Amino acid sequence: MQTFADWHGGPGPWILFFPLIWAAVVIGVVTVLRRTLWRGRRGPWRAMEDSRPSGDSPLAVLGRRFASGEIDEDEYWRRLSVLDEQFGRTKGGAA
Repeated sequence: MQTFADWHGGPGPWILFFPLIWAAVVIGVVTVLRRTLWRGRRGPWRAMEDSRPSGDSPLAVLGRRFASGEIDEDEYWRRLSVLDEQFGRTKGGAA
């Protein structure tokens, strides 16, 4: 009977590392695919861009009106609280 301690002429105990190497390769491939192909080749920075109000969303219009000086800060915060109740806070919104 041949044991791990007596590995003369056989592959030896280092053969146990092959499953670990294959697991590392598989994890690496899955990680690369998740970061590129499965996200439509978007980078991790796209998640932050998607959470900003854009176009004619109510939050974007409110932000533009405040930035242009049409409404003051108190009016901005009052209207923002109403919009938060209606639409919920966005992922990247201020706390």
